[in-house]
Amino acid sequence: MAAALGGLRGNSGRAAGAAPGRGDRERPATTLTARPRASSGLGRASRTLPLPNASLPAGLLAAAGRAAGPARPWGRSAPPGARLLGQSCRRPAEPRAGPEPGSRGLPEGVEYIPTRKKGKNPMKPVGVAWYSLYARTRLGYLFYQRQVKKARERYPHGHSAPQPCCFPGVKILPIPVLSNNYSYLVIDTASSRAAVVDPSDPLAVQAAIEEEEVMLEAIFCTHKHWDHSGGNAALRQQHSSCKVYGSALDAIPELTNPLADREKVSVGCLTFEALATPGHTVGHMVYVLDGGPFGGPPCLFSGDLLFLAGCGELFEGSPETMLASLDVAVGLGEDTLLWPGHEYALECLTFASLLELDNPALEQKLQWATQQRQEKRSTCPSTLGEEQTYNPFLRTHRPELQAVLGLRRGGGEHPDAFRARVLKEVRRRKDLYKAT
Repeated sequence: MAAALGGLRGNSGRAAGAAPGRGDRERPATTLTARPRASSGLGRASRTLPLPNASLPAGLLAAAGRAAGPARPWGRSAPPGARLLGQSCRRPAEPRAGPEPGSRGLPEGVEYIPTRKKGKNPMKPVGVAWYSLYARTRLGYLFYQRQVKKARERYPHGHSAPQPCCFPGVKILPIPVLSNNYSYLVIDTASSRAAVVDPSDPLAVQAAIEEEEVMLEAIFCTHKHWDHSGGNAALRQQHSSCKVYGSALDAIPELTNPLADREKVSVGCLTFEALATPGHTVGHMVYVLDGGPFGGPPCLFSGDLLFLAGCGELFEGSPETMLASLDVAVGLGEDTLLWPGHEYALECLTFASLLELDNPALEQKLQWATQQRQEKRSTCPSTLGEEQTYNPFLRTHRPELQAVLGLRRGGGEHPDAFRARVLKEVRRRKDLYKAT
């Protein structure tokens, strides 16, 4: 989603007339031709899909509400010290050097570069406006459509070659969509009933549904951003009995069944539990598939809360809010499988390796991910146990990371408040970093 913010600049003239709010999404029906998924042997005749006409835990709810706040009038400047939302308004990059000569080098083919060119100040007041345009208006939907079109042309068979994960009675099929997103088709193999998580590209999802010959009963949407929710309406038109689940705190397209924190939903013999995890957006939710009935581990579909070695940007939440949400995920147990919303593993692991130079688990995972991505293979799933050995956003309690960041706990400072400061600093450095 962050990549969208920079690309919106070229449409700034049209953006001025765009009305805020998702009620402006009504649009004439359009048809698109589904592309086949070569990785799973799809070669069916093309299918047309119509495009759309147009209770958090108490502590998290309070924190999320304060963090998101009301939208700032676009003509008004931000108060001093405020962090503006969105990639286009990130803090100016500090002068940073790559790895010192003689230090442990990065994997072959991975280059260290700063996110911003020297002298370019990305901290601009329009950042809040651009994020609002993408997340809340029809302009964001139009940009999403352009993203989908470009991704289909560039990756006709998907950006990665994922492998399905099977347990007795359940099949999880990652679907690579857009330039780095994942949707997930989760199938109860006994009844051929299925749910999909974050259907970014409805045609890719529909191709998987047809290939697997299943009935789509549910769409689980982690949050409102178009690269996670843009396919909801088209799939609802194709599968009229399908229900769309998500948080009422996010303006999720076609939402039919708002969920509260810890609420459970059954699809065939599958049981999903929704967990409120604000931070990336105020209404962000993750979904946990209960693996007990199938003899497998829990499966966490994390959206933009948690990635392999990374976490989502804090567009609508404070570090304290995100820390609390990450703690919710960690509490699921070390054997929980992590199915993230994006293929960010190599970039996140490379960044993490610059923070912890002597972490064997990190070195091993980075080497593995480098090989996987050179072969265009998916890096998911991971496990929450693995993530706690190398993901800096889950290691805010580790003294070695705190020392690298130059942070010390103040006298009388609550441990969680200090961990939130650590997370904030890791997030700041990650926002200023980009790997090729």
